[in-house]
Amino acid sequence: MIRTSAARLTGVALLAAGAAIALSVPAIAGPAAVNTASPADTESYSPELLQAVQRDLGLNADQARTRLANDANSGQLETKVKDALGDQFAGAWIDSVSGKLTVGTTSAAKSDAARALGADVRVVRFSQQQLAGTKAVLDSLAAPQSITSWRVDDASNTVVVEVNRDKRDAAAEAFLATARGISPAVTVAETADAPTPLYDTRGGDAYYIGGGRCSVGFAVSGGFVTAGHCGSPGNATTGFNRVAQGTFRGSSFPGNDYAWVATNSNWTSRPWVNRYNGSNVTVTGSTSAAVGASICRSGSTTGWRCGTVQQKNATVNYPQGTVSGLTRTNACAEPGDSGGSWVAGTNFSQAQGVTSGGSGNCSSGGTTYFQPVGEILSAYGLSLTRG
Repeated sequence: MIRTSAARLTGVALLAAGAAIALSVPAIAGPAAVNTASPADTESYSPELLQAVQRDLGLNADQARTRLANDANSGQLETKVKDALGDQFAGAWIDSVSGKLTVGTTSAAKSDAARALGADVRVVRFSQQQLAGTKAVLDSLAAPQSITSWRVDDASNTVVVEVNRDKRDAAAEAFLATARGISPAVTVAETADAPTPLYDTRGGDAYYIGGGRCSVGFAVSGGFVTAGHCGSPGNATTGFNRVAQGTFRGSSFPGNDYAWVATNSNWTSRPWVNRYNGSNVTVTGSTSAAVGASICRSGSTTGWRCGTVQQKNATVNYPQGTVSGLTRTNACAEPGDSGGSWVAGTNFSQAQGVTSGGSGNCSSGGTTYFQPVGEILSAYGLSLTRG
């Protein structure tokens, strides 16, 4: 978000936390033991990282260590299970109770293969391909502002369309009727949220575009990536110290929400993300975190904040237009945090994406979406700066 007069975004939120929705409960294909983290798994986590996870996820120290150790293994396990299940894969998420990676499959016959790899398994109705296909049809529709978002929710095996309860008008009802007609996988959730772009060079540091402020996402060779709504090609930037910094070379918003800034010779790309406590985390890769994994973000307004990954491939309906392919989290953010870094994995060393927008704030809590970093790097042929 640029720190300036923030335009309020209204849209249909796909699955709002706390919204009452009737969902069928997928059958559990089989039990599995809870992963336990050994001291070797967790001794490398700094006290500051553990404290942030405890604070924002409501965990004690032992729970935080166990969760982080399990999170670190979930990305690779998800890839292996997805390969084993093929087109009968139906998504994956970290169970909030067991802490284990849980995968959905449309094939009871293949459950044992997934379980043998170490995942819990649920047999469900719709494959990931089917859910993604339903969401793709929704992406092709023009949504009214009362529809805040739509997304695939792996844990419920549905495509959730969110509608602002205070603006549920005739246009919203027409869109919802069309959405329900696409597939029985579509469910509707009401929300009070109204997502807005988080307007407002080490990851997480402030930079300025005219009178606006955003946050650096990640350093890349020759510059950094950030949110597309922060600037347009040709816009000049200054750094956190107001020294001339660079120029937007590419920007995509709406549709996507990514951009990259080419910096001048006064700036050096570093593989760091600001933790706003006098230290940095070092980025070593960009392995995607699983749904349910712990994740933290850095931004120039609210600093270092943590939460969990709720859903991937969400579409958010901002006033300026829809943005697809975003990841939804329950970490908070505020204006000025836009474009900032999201990290997960061991020691939070894996780059995840850049802040797009959301609703709420860091006093009462909120929902925040980020643009995955892999798409940005691919779109512009950029190389992530790694430690």
